[in-house]
Amino acid sequence: MTVLDTRALNRATLARQLLLDRADLPPLDAVAHLGGLQAQEPQEPFIGLWSRLHAFDPTVLSTLLTERHVVRTHLMRRTVHLLVADDALAWRPRHDAMLRQRVLGVYRGELDGVDLDELAAAARAVVADGEPRSMPEIGRALVERWPSPGPRVLGEMAVALLPMTQLPPRGVWRAKGGARYVLLSAWLGREICPPTAPGTDPVGQLLVRRYLAAFGPAATADLRAWCGLAGLPAAVTAMRDELVTFRDERGRKLIDLPDAPRPDPATPAPVRFLPAFDNAILGYDDRSRIIDDAHRGLSVAGERVVLVDGRVAATWSVESGTVTVDPLRTFSRADQAAVTEQGQELASFLSDNESDRVRVGRRVGQGLRATAP
Repeated sequence: MTVLDTRALNRATLARQLLLDRADLPPLDAVAHLGGLQAQEPQEPFIGLWSRLHAFDPTVLSTLLTERHVVRTHLMRRTVHLLVADDALAWRPRHDAMLRQRVLGVYRGELDGVDLDELAAAARAVVADGEPRSMPEIGRALVERWPSPGPRVLGEMAVALLPMTQLPPRGVWRAKGGARYVLLSAWLGREICPPTAPGTDPVGQLLVRRYLAAFGPAATADLRAWCGLAGLPAAVTAMRDELVTFRDERGRKLIDLPDAPRPDPATPAPVRFLPAFDNAILGYDDRSRIIDDAHRGLSVAGERVVLVDGRVAATWSVESGTVTVDPLRTFSRADQAAVTEQGQELASFLSDNESDRVRVGRRVGQGLRATAP
């Protein structure tokens, strides 16, 4: 079985994540290809698409949201994702049990004695009028019947039990607004796809294909880390005749689509600025293809990162129109120049062309000294 080293996996990931070459795709097609973008920080998907698409116009993504072609909803890993509407409708039933269990894992004691089917029915009655409500508002409407858990717990559980979406202006470019929910079917004017027959898993197989197209080659543990679902090995087994297999340097079995891109490991990789919680990092159990184990916690903590030669090499932030880059290792002159150039473009994007200021730190021993380019 062919062994793919870390660099080969890195270049495959970059190619499929649209980070090796910016793509000439409409934003809707890019969101679909990527299997959604993690979006609990509402403005981060705009940065994610700016890093991946030529001439990205953020107002186009905002329009897709307000015109209901994309939605913000809790799905993979019970995190908020920005997804195309068709995927949200098709994938939600397959995630129902996971969403329920993840909230129970946090609040099992508070929800002891609460019949979740009754809670779901009561919550559905609350939101049936189509009026947008915050999570605490939904909880407060239920607390008279179940006083012990409190409105916060009841609201979180209700949003996990019912397919719901967060409404604009939440997630619109440069807009601010709290998370307000309505039923996904009411917002889209279409019903959630029904669960499939027992013993079949066409949605699971679709998720495998879509994941590999955007993240492969990968192990089933990586697939599970992306979606949070435990039952997909059966789907993988059912698809074995249409997949190819490899091993990584750690000996893990990797699966992939036969015709998916696997670029030459020597392919140059440009500097890319990633948003907080980008799935290019979080979409794997073994993230060593793109980030050193010593820095693994950065993405979980919500740090924005910079890829240099395809790997996480710095964090970045922006304040008052200035992008500040804090390296995790010493940059060569060529690296610093490339980071500065890309940082200037990012600063222009984030400031509507009012600023292209960048400050790149220089690592000195265990410290960091900021230097202007």
